[in-house]
Amino acid sequence: MLTVEAGLILAALWPMAAAILAPLVQRLLGRYSAWLLALVPTAIFIYFLSLVGSVAENGALAARIAWIPSMGLDLAFRLDGLSLAFALAISGIGAMIVLYSGAYLQGHPHLGRFLGFILAFMGAMLGLVLADTMLVLLAFWELTSVASFLLIGFDHARQAARRGAIQALVVTNIGGLALLIAVILMQRVGGSATVSGLAPLGADPIYPVIFICICLAAFTKSAQFPLHFWLPNAMEAPTPVSAFLHSATMVMGGVYLLARLNPVLGGTEAWTLTLTIFGGVTLIWGAFWACRQTDLKQMLAQTTIASLGLLVMLIGIGSEAAITGMIVYFLAHALYKAGLFLVVGAIDHETGTRDLNGLAGLSEHMPLTFIAAAIAGLSMLGVPATLGFFAKEEMYLAFEGGDWSQLLAFGTLVIGNALLGGIGLTVGLRPFLGAERATPRAPHEAPVAMLVGPLLLAAGGIALALNIEWLAEVLIGPATNAVGPFAVALHLSPLPDFTDPLFFASVLTWVLGVVVFMRLDLLRRAMRRIESGFGWTFDKGFDTLMFGLIRFSGAVTRFLHHGRLELYLVLVFSALALALLGPVLSLDGLAALWPAADLGGWSSAIGGVALRPYEWAVVALAVVGLVAVVIAPSRLAAVLLLGIQGTALALLFLLFGAPDLAFTQFMVEILSVVILALVVARLPLDHHDHRPFEDWARDGTIAIVCGAGVSLLLLVVLSGTLDPRLGDFFIETSVPVAHGANIVNVILVDYRGFDTLGEISVVLAAGIAIVTLFRGRAKPAGASSA
Repeated sequence: MLTVEAGLILAALWPMAAAILAPLVQRLLGRYSAWLLALVPTAIFIYFLSLVGSVAENGALAARIAWIPSMGLDLAFRLDGLSLAFALAISGIGAMIVLYSGAYLQGHPHLGRFLGFILAFMGAMLGLVLADTMLVLLAFWELTSVASFLLIGFDHARQAARRGAIQALVVTNIGGLALLIAVILMQRVGGSATVSGLAPLGADPIYPVIFICICLAAFTKSAQFPLHFWLPNAMEAPTPVSAFLHSATMVMGGVYLLARLNPVLGGTEAWTLTLTIFGGVTLIWGAFWACRQTDLKQMLAQTTIASLGLLVMLIGIGSEAAITGMIVYFLAHALYKAGLFLVVGAIDHETGTRDLNGLAGLSEHMPLTFIAAAIAGLSMLGVPATLGFFAKEEMYLAFEGGDWSQLLAFGTLVIGNALLGGIGLTVGLRPFLGAERATPRAPHEAPVAMLVGPLLLAAGGIALALNIEWLAEVLIGPATNAVGPFAVALHLSPLPDFTDPLFFASVLTWVLGVVVFMRLDLLRRAMRRIESGFGWTFDKGFDTLMFGLIRFSGAVTRFLHHGRLELYLVLVFSALALALLGPVLSLDGLAALWPAADLGGWSSAIGGVALRPYEWAVVALAVVGLVAVVIAPSRLAAVLLLGIQGTALALLFLLFGAPDLAFTQFMVEILSVVILALVVARLPLDHHDHRPFEDWARDGTIAIVCGAGVSLLLLVVLSGTLDPRLGDFFIETSVPVAHGANIVNVILVDYRGFDTLGEISVVLAAGIAIVTLFRGRAKPAGASSA
């Protein structure tokens, strides 16, 4: 039987394995592949559902595997009420999305690839909500961005899809970098590599930096104002992507992060004010902007932005009722928003349009789709007998009293919920009611695979509402306790309390929502008049920023990569001279050198070695070679004479007892001279150097400074005390561990194996490039081909 520890780890790996096999499965099973692949998330959903009782009883289930013991890092996964709620939504909705995608993209040549992307994203999102090790959480966080990029840009032949994918990747990766900084700081300050092991950090001096980084990460992922503009453009993805990633899962990643870190970073004035203000502004902005749209997907995209703002706002308020309302609203939103997206996809698939002004009277042709849409729309309004009602009631309960700021937040929630409810009624009812309108394709009911998801989601919202007491006990209560140490009062009841004054806030929300539904066209015209007065949007601002970045990078490239090899070499060797002499001069290296040299003989500075006459002869040979290179009459002669220095160096290695190094130096010198001679001889260059004296003086000065820097640095190093521990380690372990008596070879092949492999790879790549250059030279005019 599968243990809890193994199950938690495999939950994120099963979708990844299915993603790898998805193209093969689709090729073998064709139209039935989605039915088989949907069994993977279904099994994961059933597995998590079986753990509901254990989590409610024990508080959390954990799995831990030794990962990097030397650094104190374990591969830790944790399932508590919060992660369980997200995992159930991800796997349950994911199963319906996989099934839906098979019918929606039936006949598409890349359906297998699409299903693989969906499953890979599912695995990344499950890993994100289950990970307890912060570095693992960060890795899965970035994987969700990569998978989202692939899914948004799936229809890569369209420029709008490519743009939406790049925009989403750029914005969310900014948040990923911020999260990386926050993870490093929290691990160092909090003293734990796991999220569950972190203590509250509100009083730490580094808290403001961590808080800003976490907010930036969450706001980019969850599309908070003013970083919200990428989400509507992500609607260029196929509708199943919108239903899964951008309504119920990926965009909830930032919300999950804020909720998960609420015990660690919450409770401060900065946390409360920032999340409440940005969340409230995002709620109102997205709700009003949804009223301006006529494309059904864009209407739902804008309401998703508003809903994300509402969730962030509730986390910022932070009371028991607010957090409970956040959990209930997350579940309700996942059900009705995914259902509405799937309904819109079915409408578009079967009628050929999703323009609100071109749709009406579809209820006769699509009755099952109409039922699912109506229930989802009513849940979005928050009427009784739907889960959305309890979400709205619970969040209003957080404002039973308070000052003007709480009243302002309460008013923001009422207006935002009313606008969202009006849009929900519009999307759920208007395409199906009234006189039928002509559509590009004759409307008819969607295939069974496309109906299962919307109908099950609608039924699930009602079923959970009718069993709200059970849901509160086994899921909502544990999830609320995971966000904050509350003594949760499970007061949710299937029947509304008509005597509660806050019930009238719900009535006001319904009335305003119906008014929005009835007067949406008037509100849309007003929004468009307001929009026409502004020639700038955040989306245009992103384009301007990207265009400026491209222009700036182009200017930098043209400035730095001007094609003049001579200046490149001047810059490189000037930097080398600075790197050599800078530390020696700034760290008093010369002060350590001169006493050792004693000004009477340089032999003491190089370890007290006195050169013999034949050794001086080799040094003289090197000097002769240097002079010969400088006065060489041509470039080719200079290259050939350059071998004198290499030969002299090899002889010094040989004389001082290093025959291996001498042999290596001989080989390198021969190859270098031969290759350079071939290159210089075959390139169309003037064989003589006719540069002016100024260039000679500049290059000579740089060469002398670099040579002096290398010499001084070596003398300073040799004048110090030698630490023999590394050499002793090589001597002691060369034979028993590496099984080699030649210590130099053992170092190169065993201890520095990857370094040597990299050097060989560089030489190989350089050789291939040289051969390619020679073979790619244009043949002279009139030359015959072999």
